Amino acid sequence: MSDLVIEGDKLTKVYRMGEIDVHALRGVSLGIQRGEVVSIMGPSGSGKSTLMNIIGCLDRPTSGTYLLNQELVSDLSDDQLAKIRNREVGFVFQTFNLLGRQTALANVELPMRYSGEANNRRKRATEALAAVGLEDRVRHRPNELSGGEQQRVAIARALVNNPAIILADEPTGNLDSKSGEEVMKILLGLNEKHNTTLIFVTHDPEIAAFTKRVIHLRDGLIENDEH
Repeated sequence: MSDLVIEGDKLTKVYRMGEIDVHALRGVSLGIQRGEVVSIMGPSGSGKSTLMNIIGCLDRPTSGTYLLNQELVSDLSDDQLAKIRNREVGFVFQTFNLLGRQTALANVELPMRYSGEANNRRKRATEALAAVGLEDRVRHRPNELSGGEQQRVAIARALVNNPAIILADEPTGNLDSKSGEEVMKILLGLNEKHNTTLIFVTHDPEIAAFTKRVIHLRDGLIENDEH
């Protein structure tokens, strides 16, 4: 059985912009092992956001095949993509993406609500918040939390369904350096404790320095893959 959690073969993505075809990915092939910590870097327009969207099951490639956790997802319907995304991928975004009127606990429960998971939902959400050091903030709403605390809520939400991968898009971009270090420490701790595969999409070489592998994209192709 393969230990690759991500397998992409000759992935392309073409967007139609008016009369012009924009080739965002031009045949990217990559494999990421279970438990790897990887950064995907590249200048604006390199294709890294497009690749992130395909890896995270937010979009499908125009051609090529993509397997997530040994399941062929490149040909799935939108509904099927949504289900596998909720089960297999945890997202951490620069902008936190929390629901402002909901408590930290309710925000962390969201992935389980979407999947129809009813068993121990509150208990699991509370444990996820405790895992990121926020057991005393479960009743707080986002506007009652610091930026670093909001990002930790987002991490708890990402990990509550025990996903195969956590995909972090500039996760420290809106944080001061101390909060950013704390967030990186939590994410890397998840990798050490649970062997969670971490993929960072970033411009920041300081984040890349935390990872054991850096994939550089340019013009829709892998320019360099440093292990």
